[in-house]
Amino acid sequence: MSRILIAYSTTDGHTPRICERLKQVIEQQGHSATVVALAQAEALDLPSFDTLVIGASIRYGKHQPQVAQFISRHQALLDGKANAFFTVNIVARKPEKNRPETNPYLIKFLRQITWKPKLLEVFAGKLDYPSYGFVDRTMIRFIMLMTKGPTDPTAVVEFTDWQQVEAFGRRLSELSRG
Repeated sequence: MSRILIAYSTTDGHTPRICERLKQVIEQQGHSATVVALAQAEALDLPSFDTLVIGASIRYGKHQPQVAQFISRHQALLDGKANAFFTVNIVARKPEKNRPETNPYLIKFLRQITWKPKLLEVFAGKLDYPSYGFVDRTMIRFIMLMTKGPTDPTAVVEFTDWQQVEAFGRRLSELSRG
């Protein structure tokens, strides 16, 4: 049984839901999984985990700065373990942008860091207009208008493919087996 850490960065709270589903799948495969926010991961005994997974959401085309900072601080540890990275973004709702090799935000991020994750994935996120403040709601509606997405300011649309999430959880379990 491997110990797997899933540390996440989130903007609106959807990434932890994905992490919890990954945890369920991993535990069904006989491993133990711990899910924590990236900021709380610093307080853990990171070397005690067999596999380190980082998940991060995108807002306005960028991950939160803490993601690259965490990776930079812990790159040697990440490189010495089974590891994975996944990103959550709305552009991944489009079939031509929902894979690691086609998602522009993941490609851009990987060019900005020196870490080379052993396993990569991209998940479509959730659009939740009612929960956004005025500025974010307006900006995101404009972006959705330009990219032919939903613009109804009352819309809540979950684009996440949960079967894809579960398949990634199984791949993480296999990665952890070595």
